Amino acid sequence: MIADQMVRPGRAASRGARRQSAADWVGTAARLGLAVVWAWAGLAKIGDPEAAAQAVRAYRILPEALVKPFGYGLPFLEVALALLLLVGLGTRIAALVSGVLLLVYIGSIASVWARGISIDCGCFGGGGAVSASHTAYLQEILRDLGFLLVVGWLVRRPRSRCSLDGWLAGSWVPSPATPGRSKTDRQMGGGVAGR
Repeated sequence: MIADQMVRPGRAASRGARRQSAADWVGTAARLGLAVVWAWAGLAKIGDPEAAAQAVRAYRILPEALVKPFGYGLPFLEVALALLLLVGLGTRIAALVSGVLLLVYIGSIASVWARGISIDCGCFGGGGAVSASHTAYLQEILRDLGFLLVVGWLVRRPRSRCSLDGWLAGSWVPSPATPGRSKTDRQMGGGVAGR
C-alpha cells in the first residue's frame, strides 16, 4: 500500500510532464506556423510597395494621405512579426499584435464585402479591384479566423521549444530524462522537481 502511494505521485508527475512537453510542441508548431504566414504575407508585398499601397487603397477605408504609409509599412510589420515568432522572442506580445492585425484584416474584408466592393484582399501580395466572381471574402475571413485560433493559443500559452523567450528564462530545451527541468536547473538542483 505504501509502495502504491509512492509510485502514484511519480506517475502523475510524469503524465503532467508529458502534457507539458506536448503543449510546448504545440506552441512551437503554432509559433512557427504563424511566423511562416507573416513572412509569406510580408515578403510577397515588400518588393512592390506601390502594389501594396494599391491594395490598401482598394478597400476605400483610409484617407489618401494614409494609404501609402500603411501600404508601405504593413509588409515591414508582418516581416518583423515573422522574425519575432521565428526566434520566439516576445512571443505573447507578437501574438497579441498579430491578433489585432488579423482583426483589422477581418474587419476590412467584411467591410468591402458588405459595401459590395469587389477586390482581391492583397493579403499575400497583389490586391486591388477584381470582378465579383473572383472575390473570396468568406474563405479569407475563415482563414483569418483560423489564424486567430493559433494566436489565441500563443497568447494564452506562449511557452514553446527552442525559443529565445525560453532561453532567456533559463529553460531552452528541457532534458528528456527530466522533463520540465533545464540544464541549469539540474546543475543547481532546482527546476520543477526541486521547487
